[in-house]
Amino acid sequence: MRLLRSVLGELPAYLWSGWGALCSLLLLLAAWQLASEHYGSLVLAQPLEAFAALGRFAEDGSLWQELLVTGRRALSGLALALLAGSLLGLAAGVSMTASMMSRPLVTVLMGMPPIAWLVLAMLWFGASDGTPVFTVFVAAFPVVFVGALQGTRTLDNQLREMALAMRLPARLKLFDLYLPHVFSYLFPAWIAALGMSWKIVVMAELLATQDGVGAALAVSRAHLDSAASMAWICAVVVLLLGLEYLFLEPLKREVERWRESGA
Repeated sequence: MRLLRSVLGELPAYLWSGWGALCSLLLLLAAWQLASEHYGSLVLAQPLEAFAALGRFAEDGSLWQELLVTGRRALSGLALALLAGSLLGLAAGVSMTASMMSRPLVTVLMGMPPIAWLVLAMLWFGASDGTPVFTVFVAAFPVVFVGALQGTRTLDNQLREMALAMRLPARLKLFDLYLPHVFSYLFPAWIAALGMSWKIVVMAELLATQDGVGAALAVSRAHLDSAASMAWICAVVVLLLGLEYLFLEPLKREVERWRESGA
C-alpha cells in the first residue's frame, strides 16, 4: 500500500514531465502524414482516416470486443509465463547445479523465433485460444526465468552471512533482504515480458485465429483497407503506451528508487 500511494502521489508530476514523449508522438504523426501524402492512402492511410476508422470501431463495439479477446489471450499466456518463470528461476538460482543445467535450455528457448513456436502451436492446438496463449507463454517464459535466476544468483553472500550471524527473523530476511534484491531484477523482466506478449499475441491471431485484433488486421489486409489496418495498429499502440506510461513506468521508477535506497 505504501508503494501504491507513493506511485499515485507522483503521477501528476510524472505526467507533466512527459512533454518530451508527447513531442516525439507528434513528430511521428507528422512523419506518418508526410509518408501518406507521398505514397497515397491506398498504401498508407492518413492519420485522420485511421482515427476516423478507429472511432467507427469504437461506436459499433468491435474495438472493445477485439481488444478484450486479445487482452485475455495475452494476459493468460503472460500469467503462466510469470508464474512458471519466476518460480523455476528462483528455484534454479538457489542451486548451482540447476542453474548450469538450465542455461542451455534457456538459450534454446530464447534463440527460437516466436514464429517457429507459432507453427508448432497451430499444429498442436489449431485455431483455438491455445495457439496464441502457448506462443506468448513460450516466448515470455525465458525472459522471466533469466530475471529470477539472476536476481537469486547475485544476492550478496556477505549480507546473507551477516543475516545469519545476527540471527534475523525469517520474515525480516525475506521481506527486507531477499525480496527487494530479487524483485529489482524480476520486475524489469516482467515489464519486458508484458510488452513482448502483446506483440506476439497479435501475430499469432493474425495467422491462427478468427477473432481478436490480429484477426481483424488480417481481414483489413484482405480487403486492402489501409485505414482499418492502421486503426487497429493504433488501438494496440495506444493501449501499450497507456499501460507503459500511466502504470508501469511510475511503478518502475519507484522500484528503482527502492533499490537505490536499500543499496
